[in-house]
Amino acid sequence: MPKEDLTIAYYQQDIAWEDPEANYRRVAAALDDLGGRPDVIVVPETFSTGFSDNMAAMAEPPGGPTFRFALDTARSRNALFVGTWTVRVGDAVFNRLHAVRPDGGCVCYDKAHTFRMSSEASQLAHGCRNALIEWQGWRIRPAICYDLRFPKWLRNSLPGIECPHSRFDGLALGQLPDPDVLELEYDLLVVCANWPGSRHEAWSTLLRARAIENLCYVAGVNRVGTDGTGIPYSGDCAVIDFRGRALDECLPGAPMIRTATLSRTALRTFRRHWPFYLDFD
Repeated sequence: MPKEDLTIAYYQQDIAWEDPEANYRRVAAALDDLGGRPDVIVVPETFSTGFSDNMAAMAEPPGGPTFRFALDTARSRNALFVGTWTVRVGDAVFNRLHAVRPDGGCVCYDKAHTFRMSSEASQLAHGCRNALIEWQGWRIRPAICYDLRFPKWLRNSLPGIECPHSRFDGLALGQLPDPDVLELEYDLLVVCANWPGSRHEAWSTLLRARAIENLCYVAGVNRVGTDGTGIPYSGDCAVIDFRGRALDECLPGAPMIRTATLSRTALRTFRRHWPFYLDFD
């Protein structure tokens, strides 16, 4: 049975620079302090190393030590663990988001928009495919940092219907299909990021924009602290609802872990009353 309420634990982490073992300890300690049993655990982009110029050199093989940490955490907490780290596949290195289940299953997403204003774009290959995570009856779209700036890439959709507004033209509200039958592709967008504090207004604004335009929840999970190159991060982690309102958010500048609970009923009620998706381009 799909779960009515989904609880997300999200960690505004001060990442230890290029020190995976220290970061594993930080994540584990934060979860111990949190208590409770979240359904989903989300950590920032490159949570085990930071967004380093050495990301390619520090890349792991698939199933490497960071995957094993993620799997151990998923099993011990009975939760879906979501985070990114760099992975080497043949001659290519990807900034790869992993959604690891307690049973060892994993959905992967390779960052499509590598950040061209850094060394990431020259060191790492970019992905070319979106992914969909299904967990506890919820459909989750993963994204990584710079992806947030590209609404077409993150567009929610009605699967199998290319031009919704032409199909439903002329129908009264009472004649439109029920959202329980005509499902949008995803319910929750999860964005793992290392988004610098100097651009925090864009981060916060884009999280809300993606939630509003896609009629979905958005969890934006960013790091805090100063990285090894001197770049400061304010975090500004938040879980946003389909209206663009913060359900929960972290104080800027401080490491912390928090939870937010998403309501399936609230989401479906809003989509039923305001079926903007039937006019998607």
